[in-house]
Amino acid sequence: MTPPVAARATQSAASSLQSRLKDPSLLRDRCYIDGAWVGTPEFAVNNPATGVELIKIPQLSADDATTAVEAAERAFPAWAKLTAKQRSNILRKWFDLIIANREDLALILTSEQGKPLAEALGEVDIGAAYVEFFAEEARRVYGETIPTQRPDARLLAIRQPIGVCGAITPWNFPNSMITRKVSPALAAGCTVVLKPANETPLSALALVALAEKAGVPKGVFNIITGDAPPIGKVLCEHPAVRFVGFTGSTEVGKILYRQASVGVKKLGLELGGNAPFVVFDDADIDAAVEGAIVSKYRNMGQTCVCANRLYAQDKIYDAFVTKLSKKVAEMKIGDGTEQGVTQGPLINMEAIEKVERHIADAVKGGAKIVTGGKRSSLGRSFFEPTVLSDVRPDALVSHEETFGPLAPVIRFKDEADVIAMCNASPFGLASYFYSRDIGRVWRVAEALESGMVGVNSGLITTEVAPFGGVKESGLGREGSRHGMDEYVEIKYVMMAGV
Repeated sequence: MTPPVAARATQSAASSLQSRLKDPSLLRDRCYIDGAWVGTPEFAVNNPATGVELIKIPQLSADDATTAVEAAERAFPAWAKLTAKQRSNILRKWFDLIIANREDLALILTSEQGKPLAEALGEVDIGAAYVEFFAEEARRVYGETIPTQRPDARLLAIRQPIGVCGAITPWNFPNSMITRKVSPALAAGCTVVLKPANETPLSALALVALAEKAGVPKGVFNIITGDAPPIGKVLCEHPAVRFVGFTGSTEVGKILYRQASVGVKKLGLELGGNAPFVVFDDADIDAAVEGAIVSKYRNMGQTCVCANRLYAQDKIYDAFVTKLSKKVAEMKIGDGTEQGVTQGPLINMEAIEKVERHIADAVKGGAKIVTGGKRSSLGRSFFEPTVLSDVRPDALVSHEETFGPLAPVIRFKDEADVIAMCNASPFGLASYFYSRDIGRVWRVAEALESGMVGVNSGLITTEVAPFGGVKESGLGREGSRHGMDEYVEIKYVMMAGV
C-alpha cells in the first residue's frame, strides 16, 4: 500500500538527512529504555531553517518515565560496583566514538537546532571534552582520613555514588548540555534518565546510540522523549531518583525545585541569566568588539551566558558602537549548513517576537537602531543581528533575558556606576568586562555578583572550570572536579575498638 503524502514527505526528509550521514544509524526515531529502543514515532522534529520535518519521535508518558526510572534503579547496584577504572574505560570508548562521528553529530545538531555547522562542530568537541575529562575524574573520587578525637577509633570520609539521577536538558546546546550532566554521573557510578528538549532530541538519541556501542550496560543511561511537565514530575518525585539536574529557565527551575522537595532531593539547577558585558575606557577596543561578537551572537544569542546588556564607558562609547556595528553588519545569515553562514535561524517564532518586543521597548525609550533591527528577508525565524545605541539603563532588555541576536549598548560614567547596574538583577550566571588596569580587574571581578566572570574574554566555557551561577541563576556547578560533587554523597565512617 502506498503511504499517505504526509508520511512520504516525512520519510523523504528523514532519508535526506540520513543520506548525508556517514553512519545513518545515528538518526534514531525511538527512545532508549533499559537497553531497548522503544516507542512509536508520532511527534515531529523540524528543521528551524527550512520548516521541513526531519523525523518523528515517540511521545512517551509519565508511566514510561516511571519505567525508565525503575530500569535505572535496577541497573544502579551493578554499575556502582564496577571499579572506577572499568567505568573510566567505558567512558573513554564513548569519547572516542563521539570524536570519530563528530561530523555526523554536528550535522544532526545543525539540522534540528539551526546553529551554523562550524558552531555545531565546536559544540560536539566541547561535549566530547566533558566525557574525556570525567572519564579521567572517575579514578579520582577520593575520600579522606580525619584526625581522630579518641585513641581507639579511626575516622574516614568516603564518597559514594548518589544513585539514580534525572537530567533535563535544553534545546540551545543539545549535545554538550547532555554530556556535561551524564558523563560525571556515569563516572561517579550513578545511572541516568535523560529528558532532552522536544525541539532537539536527535542529538541525544545519537549520543546514547554511541554510548550503547561503547559498552554502557542496559538501564544505566536511558532517554525518554515526550510531554515535559509529567515526565519532569516523575523525575522529581519518584523515590528512586536522588538527584535532578536541569538546565533551562528560572521559572521552570522553581517548579522543579518545589516538586523535588517532596523527596528532599539534591538539585543541580543551571537557570536563566542576564549577563552584563562591560567595556572600560582603558580597554583594547578591538579585542572588546571581538569578545562581544563571540559572547553575544554565538548561537544567534540563544545562550544562557551570552552578553545580554552591553555597557561602554563615556570616553570610548562611540568608537565601540561604531566598530561593533560594522562587524555585525557583515554577518551572513542563512541555513547553518551553508558555507560562510554565521547566523542561523532562531529556534521558533516566539523567540523572534521576544527580540522584537525588546527592540520596540528600547526604541520607545530613545534608543537608536544602528544595524539590523528587523526580521530577515529569508523569512521564517531568521532575524537580522542587531545593535542598538543610546539604550536607557531601565530598558526591558536590562531586566529580561533576550535570547536572540540583539546587542543593546548602554553608556556609563564610572566603575561604581556600572557595577551597580550590573548587579541590579536577580540573576547572576556570567559577567564579562574588558580592562587593562590590573587594579580594576581585581576590584570588578570580585564585585560582580555572578558565578563566572570573563576578563578580556567573551568565551569562558571549558570542561576544566566550574560552570554555574548565583542568586536566581541556579544551584551547584558543572564541569571541573567540582562537577563530580553533585553526583556523590559523603559518608562518614567511625571505626572504633582499634
